[in-house]
Order: sequence, then C-alpha cells, then structure tokens
Amino acid sequence: MRTLLTTLHSKYIHASLALPCLASYCGTDCGDILIREYTVNQPREAVLAQIVECDAKVICFSVYLWNRVATFELVECLKRIDANLKIVLGGPEVSFEDDAFFAHYPADAVICGAGEVPLKHLLSAWQRGEAPEPLPGLCLPCQSQLSGLSLLSDLDAIPSPFAAGLVDLTRGLVYYESSRGCPYTCSFCMSALDDRVSSYSLPRIKADLKLLIDQRVAKIKFVDRTFNYHNQRSREIFAYILEHNQSSHFHFEIGAHLLDAETLQLLTTVPDGVFQFEIGVQSTLPETLQRIGRQASLQRLAENVRFLQQYTNIHLHLDLIAGLPGEDYQQFLQSIDWTYALGAEHLQIEPVKLLPGAPLRAQVEQWGIEYNPNPPYTILRSNSIDFAALQRLQGISSLLDLLVCSGRFGHLLQQLIAEFSRLSLLLEDLDGYWRENQLYYQQRAVRDLYLQIDGYLQNRFRGDKLAQYRELLGRDYALHERVVSGSVPAFFDPNLSANEREAVRIRVKEELSRIDRSGKIQYFAASFYHLPGFSGRTILIFIYVAKTAVGLQVRELVLER
Repeated sequence: MRTLLTTLHSKYIHASLALPCLASYCGTDCGDILIREYTVNQPREAVLAQIVECDAKVICFSVYLWNRVATFELVECLKRIDANLKIVLGGPEVSFEDDAFFAHYPADAVICGAGEVPLKHLLSAWQRGEAPEPLPGLCLPCQSQLSGLSLLSDLDAIPSPFAAGLVDLTRGLVYYESSRGCPYTCSFCMSALDDRVSSYSLPRIKADLKLLIDQRVAKIKFVDRTFNYHNQRSREIFAYILEHNQSSHFHFEIGAHLLDAETLQLLTTVPDGVFQFEIGVQSTLPETLQRIGRQASLQRLAENVRFLQQYTNIHLHLDLIAGLPGEDYQQFLQSIDWTYALGAEHLQIEPVKLLPGAPLRAQVEQWGIEYNPNPPYTILRSNSIDFAALQRLQGISSLLDLLVCSGRFGHLLQQLIAEFSRLSLLLEDLDGYWRENQLYYQQRAVRDLYLQIDGYLQNRFRGDKLAQYRELLGRDYALHERVVSGSVPAFFDPNLSANEREAVRIRVKEELSRIDRSGKIQYFAASFYHLPGFSGRTILIFIYVAKTAVGLQVRELVLER
C-alpha cells in the first residue's frame, strides 16, 4: 500500500516538518510512504495531476488556516477521480470538527492533535487489510470517537526526520521542533487546552542541530510555542548553537519575562545576525491580559527587552494582538506606544483570530465578539471595539510595516514622531491621509512609497517645517534607493555650481580609492538647507555600490566647504 503525505504551503520557501515526522514515525509498518509538498499559489489542476501521478492508495493532507479551502477542493476532485481512494485529513484546521464533518466532506479518517500515534495505528491496520480499532485522536465515519488525544510520552520515539533525509534542506528555511506544548493558557491560542510541555532529549536536539548547521541551512526557525519555558534547557541549546554554528540564522519564539540573569548574560555573547527573538506582548492592558489568561509580568518583560536591545546583537520582533477582550481602540494605540518605546527592530500588529479549539471561540458571547466564520477567522467586532476601528488598526499595521519596520525612513520618522508626540498619533494621521487618497488599494514600488509620503508632507505641513521634512525624506531616500539621473524626485535640490560638481567628482574619486571597487558604482549629490545637525547649506554625496551577492551598498559623504 502506497501512502502520500502532502500539504499546500503558503510560500515555496516553507518546508514541512509535520510530514517528515509522520513518515519517520510510521517507518516500514505502514507500507510505502511518499512526501510531496506544494503551494496554494500553484494551479489547482497541476497539483491535482501531480498527486494522481503518485499512484497512492491513501492520501493524507495536513490542513492549516491558509490551505483549508484549497485542500477541500482537491479532496472533492480526488474522490471523483477515484472513489476507492482513502483520504485522511489532519492538522489544526480539522482537529476540532464535530460529528457532522463526514457528512460534508468525503474523508475516510480525521486525525486530531499530534498525528504520529493515530496515523501509524490507522495505516498499519489498512496495510494489513483490517479496520482500525478505536483510538483517541482518530475519527472515523460511523464510529464513536474516544475522548482525548494519543500523545507520545517520549518525543525521541520519533526517529529524526533530518537524519533520515526526509526534510528538504534546500529552500533556505527549515522549521525545527525541540518541544511540544506550552505552559501558558492564553485563550486565543489552541495550546491553551493543555499546559503540558514535552521536550526532545538534549542529545537528540544537539544531534539534529549539528546536522542542520553542518548543512549550512540559512535559517532555522524553532516552532516551539515558548522556547525558553525552562531556562537551564534553553541555555544549553543556546550555548551549543553558539559553539558550533557556522553560518546559520536562528529564530525563536520566547517569553521575554522568563529570561533570568544567567541566560541574559549568555545572550550578550551572540554574534550579530545569528539570533532573532519573536516576543508576544499581545496587550499592555492588565485587565485584558487577565481576561485572556496570560500570566506574564509586563514590567519584567520590558526590563528584559531593554536589556536585550541595549546589550545584545539579537534582532527583536515584538507582537501585539488587536481586538482582545476589553481593549478598545484608544487603549490599543497606547499599547503601540508602550511597545514601540522598548526599542525593538520590528513591531507587528495582527487582529485576533478565533481559531478552532481556542477557548476564546467559546467565549464570543461573553465578550460580544463577531468573527469571520471562514479562515483565518478574523475578529469583525466586539463589545470593546467596532469594525471601523479594527479597520483603522489594520491600516496602521500596514503603515507600521512600510514606514517603521522597514527602516527606510529613520531620519524623517524621528522628527515626525516628535512632532506628533506619539508614534500612534502619527500613524493615525497617516492612516487618515492614506484613506482619503485610497492609497491602500494601490500597489506601489519603493520609489512610489516615498512619493506618497512626500504628498502627505505637502498636504499636512507648510513653510520651513515642510522644507525640513522633505529634505529628511530625501536623505532617507538617497540612503536606501539609488537616485537615478533624469528622474530625481522633487524633494531633492540637485543644482550645483560647476566648481561644486568638480569638487564632488574629486571627493568621490578619493573615497573610491579607499574601498573595494568591484561592482557597479554610481553617485549622486544634492544640496540640503534644513537638516538637523548641519549648519546652513550642505552638500551630501551618496555613493552607490551594487554587488550581485550583497545588493546595494550606500555611503554618505559630506562635501567640505
């Protein structure tokens, strides 16, 4: 019996971890097992044809938020092509369905929760030509489901899919799991149903990491819900990576409030570009944190984030969730300002999603929540916040990504935030302009974004303040985008005298004699009159070095008078 394990990723760069773990655990007891991975962006007919060509008798799909609809379309087509095919569905999107599921979808089995034990139980029975006995976590049509899930007491019982060569290491990104579960019970998360945490053994983790490091995988993303739930364990893994890493970058989701002094000290030794921490702040309103069951000290979180920002090279990514119970629009704006003040490189805002199985979905009447019944189950309104306010926050989230997190507007933003006194008020004003001019509905190149910001500045300011802000915009533009002769944006003054142009040429020649000149080199010079830190008219020179492997490098020079 041949079984195909498959899924539809949101992007090609993603490589499945679930499918290789399932295949590794099933081993040789379940017949021939294939793994094939596709994306939701591929033509559905092409994916269908490739699945059929595998000539499998059993087809197992991992179902997630982003692929639920597309997966069910494929399932319906496959059953029409061959009614004898056995279809098995698993993953978080089908783990909480009721008994009516089989009446609507032509599946032969559904795996709930962790899939290794129930899938092996199911496939080995079918391999023997038998009907599987009831088992927790395995749902079959016309069979009473046993309560509970079938969980492994020892995660090391799953043979390493990396050592077995079952994981595609060529895509630049590999997901890695060192533990399962989460000690916290945040009501918006499916992990809230069980606060138990189990870990692979440290020797197993180290062996897997050594293999990935030796293969020079570009990015290794830990999928642990709270990687540092145990400080001694996380320190040992951090230390092992720091000792053996060659060129890989590592991403962890951590609880910043859990970091102790010894762990923080170790993290001061992390080289630049090696670690990224994703830290869930979610809300800064104590009542909201209490309502969602989030046990985290905001004071301790803030102290540790500031320490990481000041004393380590770790890239910090902070998350906020809009629409949580009890937090209104104005309060969420305050959460933005509080979190931004911590100084992290990236701040992300997402609306809360009412995920299947998450306790918050069962509390919607209590909080007056309405949500989209289709994936990704995004909140539409609640007693605390209406749809219009959520839409404004969605716009603010987009502007935050484009203007703040991109790092492209550092000089201008510094002054504009001071002008408005709070980042959230600036973003709110930008959102108003964006909506007035329907800019959210326009696709834009980077150059267009700068031009749109220039339009905003001219709409909102006048006189010397406008002149200064446009010059700051120009400086930001020149530091991140090559200024092309013949299409210089209007916020630059490129007019120089003949003597100044000659002085610029000589200064550029001097600078080029000091640097590696491989790659395409160009330069641009302009006059500035209102830049903070400069006195009067100043000529800035921007040298652009474009290298294939590195991208665009920019040097800024001041032409001495």
